[in-house]
Amino acid sequence: MAIGERIRFIRNLRGFTQKWLGAAVGFPEKTADIRMAQYESGSRTPKEDLVQAVANVLEVSPLALKVPDIDSNLGFIHTLFAIEDLHGCNVEEIDGQVHLVFDVKKPSTDPQIFQMLMSWSKQAEKFRNGEMTKEQYDQWRYTYPRMDKSQHFVKVMPQDLSNVIVKNLEKEKK
Repeated sequence: MAIGERIRFIRNLRGFTQKWLGAAVGFPEKTADIRMAQYESGSRTPKEDLVQAVANVLEVSPLALKVPDIDSNLGFIHTLFAIEDLHGCNVEEIDGQVHLVFDVKKPSTDPQIFQMLMSWSKQAEKFRNGEMTKEQYDQWRYTYPRMDKSQHFVKVMPQDLSNVIVKNLEKEKK
């Protein structure tokens, strides 16, 4: 989830309008909603000082808004928080171990995500049981979904290419 989408998600969670949030971070009231819409849609990217201001107003860590850096501990945990928001993942302690739980019965859990996780779980179990080598397991993970035989996927064009095509079509209409 991009920074604009995170801002929108948390703004809506807090029950704020774009106009209110924009004014609260210092934009002129006349254009506050337009400016926030630009950031939320991704047509503009907020600079660090604006990210900090938005985070302060929304009463969240700036890390909750940014695209997380999973190489840092804080970035990793905020990535998991975003996964909870998007995919209905919950953290539970079971027998002294921490588990991430995806409940397919929860309305926020996408059944396709659940299927993907089930495929991953089966491959990980094969690796743990010695049915496949580390190299085979890594090959499965790093080429996913190509080597996954349990599901059928449709190849989707990259978002950047899709955006270019849409922009060109819009230009042709004019």
